[in-house]
Parts: sequence; structure tokens; C-alpha cells
Amino acid sequence: MRRFLSLFLGLMLVAPAAMADRLIIRAGQMVDVEKGRVLKDQMIVVDGDRIVSVSDWKDPAERSNVLDWSSRTVIPGLMDMHTHIADGGQSNNPLAPLEVSAAEAVLVGVKNARETLMAGFTTVRDVGTWRAFNDVALRDAIDRGDIIGPRMAVVGAYVTVPGGSGAITDQALDVGVPADMKFGEVKNADEVRLKVRSLIQRGATFIKTLATGAVLTNGTAVGAVELSEEELRAAVVEAAHYDVYVTAHAHGAEGIKNAVRAGVRSIEHGSLIDDEAIAMMAKRGTWLVADIYNGDYIATVGREEGWPEEQLRKNDDTTDAQRQGFRKAVKAGVKIAYGTDSGVYPHGLNGRQMAYMVKYGMTPMQAIRSATLSSAELLGWEKEVGSIAPGKYADLVAVEGDLMSDVSKVEHVSAVMKGGVIYKDEGAR
Repeated sequence: MRRFLSLFLGLMLVAPAAMADRLIIRAGQMVDVEKGRVLKDQMIVVDGDRIVSVSDWKDPAERSNVLDWSSRTVIPGLMDMHTHIADGGQSNNPLAPLEVSAAEAVLVGVKNARETLMAGFTTVRDVGTWRAFNDVALRDAIDRGDIIGPRMAVVGAYVTVPGGSGAITDQALDVGVPADMKFGEVKNADEVRLKVRSLIQRGATFIKTLATGAVLTNGTAVGAVELSEEELRAAVVEAAHYDVYVTAHAHGAEGIKNAVRAGVRSIEHGSLIDDEAIAMMAKRGTWLVADIYNGDYIATVGREEGWPEEQLRKNDDTTDAQRQGFRKAVKAGVKIAYGTDSGVYPHGLNGRQMAYMVKYGMTPMQAIRSATLSSAELLGWEKEVGSIAPGKYADLVAVEGDLMSDVSKVEHVSAVMKGGVIYKDEGAR
């Protein structure tokens, strides 16, 4: 079995291009997200896994290690702050997670990680998986170089109430649910503290709490509070002992406000956010990670595939409200990071949300920054990733033509570099 697994994982890899330790990239345009400007004809020098210099182009003495991306716009590696890579995708069967073994789920995660990286997303947060700690295992395999995928921040398991938005809810009463699928269930603040501690000790990078019901969990109401403010604060305080932050899935306005008052670092979704919650987030510096593309995918593909009517109804009830709330949050100066809820739609399509963010209030530069430096700041990784600057990891993505005139170009990237290794370069010259 071990030999078979090694062979399978080997076949899943895309061999990175052979390369010298030192590379020189000629960028036709380069987006400087730190200063909010686009620079023309730039020279990016990479040594090993790091960027060593960025300057105006000049012909180098040695040209054998030059990558000619002069027809392209080069941006930092893209970042998605709300993914579900280490799990199977959404379908018309709410009990599908129970039909997949832990081993199968791991192998699905390998495929998802590859597709995400090849789409130009070199860093992600995985915000929850049905099988506890599959995300930790996937992250560690990527870090070891066993498989390819993005840099990952992971939660280990959802912190949720029994029968809440992070639980399996559609099985019959006499049908058991595996223990690892219930690992994060809590009933009070004391259990929250114990669970947070256990998740961190087992490898979680941050903590994901479920503060309200969910669109895609049957039997829950999107506006209903599930974890109380006291329970959310217990998570925040306990995590802080380990220098770890907490994020909160929250659709309803009251749940959002509970989470902000409790001190979470980011709000996920924010579908029914109100003006008071927006003002609180702007004042306290709480991040918003809103998946404003998803509603269209669910409304079209979900109906075509026969997803549960309850899910389609809740999606209809929240899609426009979420987008209008997003527009208000942009205008109010709320800090916004890019997050798509990939896994609801197929992995690798993460770039589709960029154009939606521009449509609903962001400038192209703001949208690109949300998926690069802003996301790095949310993670606390801005010294390592998020911009094209000396000393940072050489995480670079290229698109053909002028990205600033059409941000939807990120849906079809032509080149991907992570840590100085080229994983994709279409039409390399």
C-alpha cells in the first residue's frame, strides 16, 4: 500500500521546471502593491527561493538564466484566505462526507492543492475540513516537498456547536458520525478553551469558530447565533496564550457583532452585515473575508445539479445582501482580504472573484492588493510574502497583457512561481 501511495502521489506532481539558483525575470509590467503603482519594464532577480532585487530593466551580461515575461503583467503570488482544500467539494448530497474514507479525503486534498497552485494561488488559509487535521497533514506534506501546493495556514477542525453550521446534520438519529468529524464540537466556554488548546497543540495555525448558521448546512439559519459572545471570547483569549488568532464564520449581523466584540481577527462571509457591524469592524480593524462570487455559482450550478432546496433558498436570500454589505464595507474603509470559499466551486477557479470585487466597489489595485499584501497582513506573514520586494519569497504570477485594464485576466494565469520554483510557464521563451 505504501509503495502504491508513493507512486500515486508522484503522478499527482507537476515537475517544476529545471532552473538555475539565480534567475532574472523581465517583467513587461509589474504591480507594486506596497505603493499602489504599476511599473514598466522591470528586472526581478531571484536567488534560490528569495527575491534579491527589483529595478528598471537593463541587459544582463549573462542571458541564459533570463525569463522573458516582457509581454506580461507580473504580480505577487495570489492568496486566498477562505478555502477548503483538504476536503471534497460541495454537491447535491449533504451526506457525501460520510461516504468518503479518511484516506480518500487525503488524496482529494492532494489534487485540490495542485489545482490551486497552478491557478496562481501560492498561499491560502484552509478554514475547515470534515476530517480533523487532514489540513495539517496536507500542509506538512507540501512543506516537506512530498507534494506540490500553496503555502497553507490551517485550523485543524471547526469549532462549532453540536448540530451547528460546522457539523454533519442530515444523517438519521441512529447513524453514527466518525469521531474525527465531531472533534471541534463544543457545548460551553470551558469546552471551547479545551478545544482551542488541543487544536493548536496538534498543529493549527489559527482557530476557526462558527458563530452563526450557514447557507450550506441544512437545518441551520444563517442569521441565528450559534456560539455566544462569551464562547467566542473564550476562544480568542485561549488562542492568544499561544500567539494564535481566531476567525469567525458569521452571516447574521448579531453574530458578526458578537464576534467583533469578542476580538476575532476576521469575519468570514458577513452576508447580513448591517451598518453598526461595519462601523465596529472599521473602528476595531477587524478584517472582512467575503466570498461574493459564490452566490452565482450556487444559484446556477446548484440548481442544475439539484442541490437541496433549503440551500438554494438561503443562497438566494443572502447573495445580494452580501454584495451590498461588501460595497458599504469598502466605502467605510473596513480592511478586506481575498477569500472565495473554494470547495463550494471547483478548486482552481479562485480567480473568478477578482472581477466581482471590482464590480462591487474596489478599484483594480485594491482588488489585487486584497489578494496579495492585504491577505499577507491578515495572516501576519507580510514580511515573507504578499509583495514583490527584496528579501521576500519569490512567489510570482504572470498574466498576458494589461491586468489593470481587466482584472479577470487572473482567471487564466500564464506563469506561476513559488519560492523560486517555476510550476507553470505557458509559452516559455
